[in-house]
Amino acid sequence: MSDPADRVLRTAVVDQADSMLRALAAWVSIPSVSAEHAHAVDVTRSARWLCAALREEGFPVVEEWGTDGLPAVYACRPADDPAAPALLVYSHHDVHAVKEEEWRETPPFTPALREGRLYGRGASDAKGQVLCHLWALRAHLAALRGTGLGEAPAVTLKLLVEGEEETGSVHLADLLADHQRELAADVVMVSDTMLWSLEDAAVCTAVRGSVNARLEIRGADRDLHSGAASGGAPNALDELCRLLGGLHDEHGRVSLPGFYEPAREPSPAERAELDALPPFDPAAWTAATGTFGIPGDDGRDVRERVWFRPSAEISSMTGGDPEGPVSGLIPAGASANLLLRLVPDQRADDVAAQLRAWLHHHARAWFRYDLHVSPTISDPYTTPSGHPALAALRRSMSRAFDAPARRMGNGGAAPAAQLSRSLDAPVLFFGTGLLDDRWHGPDEKVEVEALQRGAHTLAAFYQELSEGPDARRGRSRT
Repeated sequence: MSDPADRVLRTAVVDQADSMLRALAAWVSIPSVSAEHAHAVDVTRSARWLCAALREEGFPVVEEWGTDGLPAVYACRPADDPAAPALLVYSHHDVHAVKEEEWRETPPFTPALREGRLYGRGASDAKGQVLCHLWALRAHLAALRGTGLGEAPAVTLKLLVEGEEETGSVHLADLLADHQRELAADVVMVSDTMLWSLEDAAVCTAVRGSVNARLEIRGADRDLHSGAASGGAPNALDELCRLLGGLHDEHGRVSLPGFYEPAREPSPAERAELDALPPFDPAAWTAATGTFGIPGDDGRDVRERVWFRPSAEISSMTGGDPEGPVSGLIPAGASANLLLRLVPDQRADDVAAQLRAWLHHHARAWFRYDLHVSPTISDPYTTPSGHPALAALRRSMSRAFDAPARRMGNGGAAPAAQLSRSLDAPVLFFGTGLLDDRWHGPDEKVEVEALQRGAHTLAAFYQELSEGPDARRGRSRT
């Protein structure tokens, strides 16, 4: 498409801003917290809100898909050309739990728009990313009408928006198995990721995998009075601290046996992509993350650590009675939640086995241990570097940002490997989140400019994808 066509897209995106932001605010006001049973009805309300919005946008196929848990939404808007490529967009409409007392800009489900930012839980993760596709579709269709090319999109656009991502996508495998025909696509796009910045265009090409586990330790049947047993009884919280203190060595490396063996170094091409990004700014990183410094000194750029190196985090610990008065008791039990991030060539099943072996090696006879690994572990995934759809996305992003689109990784996980295996299709990534959007934290926000640039990118991508014959695989349109 030419520069005049880009100006049409940009104008169409801007023209829809007020309408789309009102829609996003209405959706964010629904507290679709999947982790809390009291909000199950709100997750259903959120799914039905999205169904109504999709029908209003002209999707002829819109369905609420029930699961044994919380509902997902499926929609399809076919192209006129039966040979046009099919694009399946994956995202989610459930949101992370909130601690309302920590929010300062606005209550979490009372969206507020100020200074180019929309605040509210889910504004960025990931309701804004879902609506960005509808925003893009409007702009794309406006551009087609302006050139007399009809009222249907250039690609068959499908959406799968699940309602359990924040609790581990526990029924996603069932959805993929039960709806193979509807979900068939030439390309899958995960829209639950981040941009590098608003100034520097970079297409995400990889996500890390994840292993979530809960470790529980008991040293006695009941809490003991320290005055009677201190020095002669096992302390479960002390044992938990001992174990977790050994999860990393003195250099900050994860101490699981064999953990790093499959994890390869970045390839020359990947390192060249890293080097092509603007120089890393430690002060900007700490400001965006709200951290007080950058730990470790292994000679690696933080971006390389986050995108290409595995990690292990302790996400929570409990023991004794943290809320009551000091009781002088020896806690009988203690627990911690662990999160391990994996990189290409690591397998989640192998890492789970390494975690079990590590615990077995360090266990002591006078404690009881229970390690529960979540069944929703995920493998890392990298988009095939030479796929024409990736080239189309980079061209589209370059157009929207008026700058060459480089490549980046994503530090978090996504069910990309699962989607690719189940649907036999390559996975792309495009999201509109930013590092300082405070996902899962108080005062989550989305930048309006990020949504607009995202809508422009996606509108251009629909056209670019349709013009690439190598992306077509003759899939069903419905």
